[in-house]
Amino acid sequence: MTNIIIVLPKLEDAKSIKNILVRHGFRVTAVCTSGAQALSQIDNLTEGILISGYRLKDMLYSELGSDLPIGFEMLLLASQNVLMECMGSNIMCLGMPFKVQDLLSTVDMMATSMAYKRKKRRSQPKERNPEEKALINEAKRLLMSRNNMTEEEAHRYIQKCSMDSSTNMVETAQMILSMMGS
Repeated sequence: MTNIIIVLPKLEDAKSIKNILVRHGFRVTAVCTSGAQALSQIDNLTEGILISGYRLKDMLYSELGSDLPIGFEMLLLASQNVLMECMGSNIMCLGMPFKVQDLLSTVDMMATSMAYKRKKRRSQPKERNPEEKALINEAKRLLMSRNNMTEEEAHRYIQKCSMDSSTNMVETAQMILSMMGS
C-alpha cells in the first residue's frame, strides 16, 4: 500500500483530506503543516505520494518538490491560475476547489502507477558485481574444461543446479568450485 503524506498550511484542511482518503481505503502516513515536517516524515519512507498545497509555512511547493527523493511523487492542490506554473513538470496537479471523486481518482491513479513501477523494478534481474561475475565465469571455465561443455551448457548447468538447490547462481558457482577442487 502506498504511503501518503499530506502537507497543507491549515491543519484542519489537511485532516479533512486525510479523513476522505482514509474512508476510501488509502493509508495516510502523516499530516503536516510545513515542508520541513513533510521532509522529516519522508526520510523514514522509501516511496509514497506527497499531497501539497502551493504555499506552505516555510516554503513553496516547488522547493519541496525539488527536495523529494526518488520514489516519491507530488500532487499539488492549487488554484487554476497557479496550476499553469507547474505544467511540464513531474508534478501532478489538481485544481481547487476540487470534487472528492477527482481527488480519489487522481490519488488512485498515482498509487497504481507507483505499484506498477515497483513491480517492474522488482522483476528486473539484479546486476551482479564484478566479483560475483568472476566467480560464475570461473565455475563455467572449470565445467567447460573438465566436462567438455560449451559456455552455454556450463551456464545452463549452473542455472539448473541453482534452481534445484534453491540457491542463487553465485552460491552454486562457489559450491561447484569447492566440490571440483579449484
